[in-house]
Amino acid sequence: MIERDISSRKDIKLIITKFYDLLLNDVIMIPFFEDIVINNHLNEHLEIISDFWNDILFQTTSYKNNTMQKHIDKNAFIKFKKEHFAIWTSYLFTTIDANFSGEVAEQMKNRATSIATVMQLKMDLFKS
Repeated sequence: MIERDISSRKDIKLIITKFYDLLLNDVIMIPFFEDIVINNHLNEHLEIISDFWNDILFQTTSYKNNTMQKHIDKNAFIKFKKEHFAIWTSYLFTTIDANFSGEVAEQMKNRATSIATVMQLKMDLFKS
């Protein structure tokens, strides 16, 4: 059993890197990231996402983008479905649980669930 909690941006970067390894190897998820990979922006993207989570978990102020707008813009080209958010949260939770355990790890999973729910609501994905 893993007994170490997330305690630094370095820990977050580890999670995000391993998480993206899963996303980029999933045929359903890769279309959302192909432009980042093709344009050789993956490392920069991982740093930005690590900043985002560091701000959320440790109240820093490094992230300078609008996460919701970025996803709405992407949705104009590649339509998000509820399935994508289920895969996203599943991979993130699996990555967190494989590497960390504790209050901050649980907080990250809870915030991820909230973020995924809000994004789905804003994209009208709960309509029947």
